[in-house]
Amino acid sequence: MSLTRSDLAARMATAAGITQAQAADALRAFESTVTETLVAGDSVKLTGFASFETSERSARTGRNPQTGEAIDIPAATVAKITPGAALKSAVKGS
Repeated sequence: MSLTRSDLAARMATAAGITQAQAADALRAFESTVTETLVAGDSVKLTGFASFETSERSARTGRNPQTGEAIDIPAATVAKITPGAALKSAVKGS
């Protein structure tokens, strides 16, 4: 089962004792702040939870899996999310 944005907002509202609309606003604010920070070239570190940063991928040659034809893949800047130690431990069950 996947947790949707509205499901997440509902759980946040319950946990924080706020309305679902307020939780949805907080979630949107978090998303836009992280996005703006990454676009500016900075990183976001939530100690124990996760780090959000950008990474540069160099140009390379790939293969079309259907035809085997070589294709050029251009360089790109991508978002990278790294889980923190507390999140890793919680998921692992330790």
